[in-house]
Amino acid sequence: MIEKVNPAHPDKIADCIAGALVDLAYQQQTAPRIAVEVLAGHGICTIIVETSIKLRRKAVVAIVRRIAGNLKVKLKVVPQDPYLAQNQSEGLRCGDNGIFKGIPLTKEEKTLSQIAHEIYEKYPYDGKYVLDGKKLIICQSNADSAALKQTYTKAGYKVVVNPLGDWTGGTDVDTGATNRKLGSDMGHSVTGGGLQGKDLSKADVSINIYAFLQAQKTGKPVELSCAIGDTVVDGKPYAEIVDIARAYVQKIGGFEKLAEWGLY
Repeated sequence: MIEKVNPAHPDKIADCIAGALVDLAYQQQTAPRIAVEVLAGHGICTIIVETSIKLRRKAVVAIVRRIAGNLKVKLKVVPQDPYLAQNQSEGLRCGDNGIFKGIPLTKEEKTLSQIAHEIYEKYPYDGKYVLDGKKLIICQSNADSAALKQTYTKAGYKVVVNPLGDWTGGTDVDTGATNRKLGSDMGHSVTGGGLQGKDLSKADVSINIYAFLQAQKTGKPVELSCAIGDTVVDGKPYAEIVDIARAYVQKIGGFEKLAEWGLY
């Protein structure tokens, strides 16, 4: 049993705004420090950023407008905590404590991800999907419910589509918050920490990505832990793990792209 939401879901809109701000930080510095929290809904987007970069309000507003539309932006930017900054001053070390788990993707996770992509390509609006064996629940706004039911019934699923009827979706009817859809982003690998809205020095970004990739490579579950300040994780220099995560993020097109669909 697994759930997936698409990039137009309010929580993913919040993630995408956060991811775009991390991308902006990496455009300014090769190793920025940034952590972003976003709450968006009902005409307002509140953003709190802890960062080492100079973040201009005009650039933030442009990102919000592009991703979420004409929301009023409330922005608070503060410098990174000096103690945390000191932790990284003499080389790349773990930016937080954490327990991390990577699980090989199941057939069910891969199937639902494919279905979510297919539906979103046709209906690029707020949507959420659940797959439980052959039972497929589709909640898709601004869609032809009858056509969706027919399509996936023919594909062999017992389909439930929009059980409460048609709906509009989006941030006008619901709020979205950063990292509230980790189950959709990480499947059965969900552990502590948030994947979205942070730079690669944060363990809950780099080690989560690393554990995920290792699990897909080996076909076996991976469990890792770290303490803030660690220089070695899983027998590797932490800087090497960060480079592996960096290569993955670059390959998929950046942190905003990571926010759209997560790790599967």
